[in-house]
Amino acid sequence: MTASLHLNAQKADMASADATAKPCASAPFEQPLLNLTEVELIFQEGQIERWIRFGHPVDDRIVDGWRRVVSFAPDSIFAFVRWQANDYGTVLSRIDILRALEPHEAMTSIGFLRPGGEILLRMASWPKVQLVLNQIDAIERAGFDPADICPDHWRHIHNRFSANQEPRGYTRERHAVWRARRALSP
Repeated sequence: MTASLHLNAQKADMASADATAKPCASAPFEQPLLNLTEVELIFQEGQIERWIRFGHPVDDRIVDGWRRVVSFAPDSIFAFVRWQANDYGTVLSRIDILRALEPHEAMTSIGFLRPGGEILLRMASWPKVQLVLNQIDAIERAGFDPADICPDHWRHIHNRFSANQEPRGYTRERHAVWRARRALSP
């Protein structure tokens, strides 16, 4: 799925969330339940957009007509995209691929994410964000769920793009090694 098609699907998800998510009359961020990582999403067309590109939220709450909060279980991997514009054009484009953590783990504070997370990949500026979105699309076309691939691959993509080099593709062999490694971990 291309980035623009996914953005349209995400906008439709935001619109349909009014019917499926639980209303939340209180502040956007409450005390996280069961050590969940919460992400505040916003959609104000042409002004500010924060959305999840991939991941498996375990909870979804509507705050108001243009904001909602999604929650992720510890060890979940997800992509958080932020875009903002003013009268003169785009002022912010960023993508973070993050791992939700347990409360005892060291974490990085990230805006609109509570309490924080482990950054696996971070890119800013629309051309670099587009490169990452293209990598996500390629991973999906190869038949993998981006939330289930090896976290090291996201670090690899971050490092290669930071050095203006092309990352290696994610392969079935690498995924098999990742699954075997994960099965051995306590």
